[in-house]
Amino acid sequence: MPNPYADLLAAIPVERREIPVLGGTTAYWVYGDDDVETTIVAVHGFRGEHHGLDPVVAHLRGIRVISPDLPGFGETLPLAGRAHDLHTYAEWLRSFVEAVCPGAVVLGHSFGSIVSAAAVAGGLSTPKLILVNPIGAPALEGPRGILTRLAVFYYLAGAKLPRPLGEALLRNALIVRVMSNAMAKTRDPDLRRFVHEQHDEYFSRFADRDVLHEAFVTSVSHDVREFAPRITQPTLLIAAEKDDITPIEAERHLATLFADAELVEIPGVGHLIHYETPEAAASAIRGFVG
Repeated sequence: MPNPYADLLAAIPVERREIPVLGGTTAYWVYGDDDVETTIVAVHGFRGEHHGLDPVVAHLRGIRVISPDLPGFGETLPLAGRAHDLHTYAEWLRSFVEAVCPGAVVLGHSFGSIVSAAAVAGGLSTPKLILVNPIGAPALEGPRGILTRLAVFYYLAGAKLPRPLGEALLRNALIVRVMSNAMAKTRDPDLRRFVHEQHDEYFSRFADRDVLHEAFVTSVSHDVREFAPRITQPTLLIAAEKDDITPIEAERHLATLFADAELVEIPGVGHLIHYETPEAAASAIRGFVG
């Protein structure tokens, strides 16, 4: 399926770079020119990697976007000797931003919203914070809490089975497609096919089952509400009206927990704003960062 955002992306210069962070090497991509006024560090979601945010980046011309792969995902190897829990991910993000682009705006999608909020609440300096599909309530309490509980058993089985069987289960293409179908809301057959192919291509690019299980446990053990009261920076929440992980009512409540938050609600989409409505998300981002 041709990437519907390919032409926009092709017009943006992109460069792959690496930098040592917390004893490991973080791979990251720089979209746009280094001399622009605004830089955003974009943190992807669980099981994803930097490609997942490309459709949003495609609509942010004139803004430099720095998009790293989280440790243990994509082209960034796990951090040796560290548990891949929220403390580690937040410390990694603070160190990465301070080394690569201090003072950048921070953006987090889904699991990345938890990591970003934790890092900013813990002292990461940023003028503004952007959270797309923020995890604004416990995932186990969401509209599809039963599916989330099934996911708990799935990732636990992947971690406990003999390694070859566990790895095969976690990378199983049929299960990935079930996950993709559960999240996609668009009725456009071409866009649905693009979403599925993106998940087929990138959803299993994790380093090993251990880091995947640790990250999953982290993703369902925390949410942005823990950190919102300690975040004083202006914050933009971009929420989906059909999100099965955090219902829109919970997102509206989440906005009240920040000192200064703006909530943008996108209709007709679920937890895949970055794939299904990236232009709407980018428009809200551009207005927010000025």
